[in-house]
Amino acid sequence: MEESFDDCIACLLTSGRLPPPGGRIHRTTYWIVEHCVGALGVGALIVKPERHVLHVADLIDGEAAELGPLLRDAARVTTALTSPEQVYVSLWSHAGGEPGHIHYVVQPITRVVMDEFGYGPRVHVEMFAADRPLDLDAVGVFAEEARRLFAARARLA
Repeated sequence: MEESFDDCIACLLTSGRLPPPGGRIHRTTYWIVEHCVGALGVGALIVKPERHVLHVADLIDGEAAELGPLLRDAARVTTALTSPEQVYVSLWSHAGGEPGHIHYVVQPITRVVMDEFGYGPRVHVEMFAADRPLDLDAVGVFAEEARRLFAARARLA
């Protein structure tokens, strides 16, 4: 089943037709950084190509060249704002069992998160099962600070 861009939540968020919580945080030539819309907690970022891409193998050279430094910067921003024990970076790309718009989840894992939900791959399963709504006010504060840090990183580069 071929996914249409109108059915792709990543494309809807990128286009602004479905506003991401906290608004867009950062953009490079090829990539978008937004706050996660799911139950992964405040500070979980999504790093996704602006272009609808289903497979990492299909990234063009410019997308691939920006990816590593951007994931590092997203992890640095997340670390600066949440002081986690670890920052998990994982590729997600399925929607209904079919490949979907690839995106990386950059998620702070604090001691509080580990004490409640565990660690490793289990943490995602447990957090989604708990299905706690995002504190949108806290996401807004996080997003504003994250924008400031990304902008500061860009000026220092």
